[in-house]
Amino acid sequence: MTTAPGHRFIYDAVHSDDWSAALAGLKAPLGVHAILGNHDWWDDKAVQVTGIGPTYGRRALERVGIPVYENDAVRLSKDGQPFWLAGLGDQLAFFPSLRRYVGRKMGVDDLRTTLAKVPAAEAVILLAHEPDVMVRVPERVALVLSGHTHGGQFRLFGWSPVVPSRYGNRYAYGHVREQCDLIVSGGLGCSIAPFRLGVPPEIVVVTVSGANKPA
Repeated sequence: MTTAPGHRFIYDAVHSDDWSAALAGLKAPLGVHAILGNHDWWDDKAVQVTGIGPTYGRRALERVGIPVYENDAVRLSKDGQPFWLAGLGDQLAFFPSLRRYVGRKMGVDDLRTTLAKVPAAEAVILLAHEPDVMVRVPERVALVLSGHTHGGQFRLFGWSPVVPSRYGNRYAYGHVREQCDLIVSGGLGCSIAPFRLGVPPEIVVVTVSGANKPA
């Protein structure tokens, strides 16, 4: 069962059987694909204690036929053009207060292993929940799709006073172009505070052209 999404101001929890059944209705020409975020890990108390997955969220998604990528990649093809979809393990998988365990890493991400599964000459789109990985992403990646920040949750005139990123507003929201393209979705929920200002909940649709330029 899920717990509070980052704050205590909720009416009730939603069981994983219920939300996974709803997500099972999603359809897409190349299939539905998923990665996990930090709260998918933090809400699983057993995994937080043992340090061993998979989380109940991953099991729920896989039960309804949605593959979850954790440092893995799959080769897809659109209109005869192949490309790879890679999913990075979460970078904040273990709640900070539990890092006291000997040998415990905070994340389960392995960017090198993930990209090693993709031939160097082929295009790759990387799914990474936290956008901070962008500073380590090589140029060979065409596009990174992230969330996590909720756009700062409070955003005025394109600036957020608090962003859950070590890079502040650099990767807070929207389209960023550096060594490759990054798109950070504002997402649907809340964290810490139970409301949003200046960055409404959203579902982002990204169109990728043949020239690998997101629109």
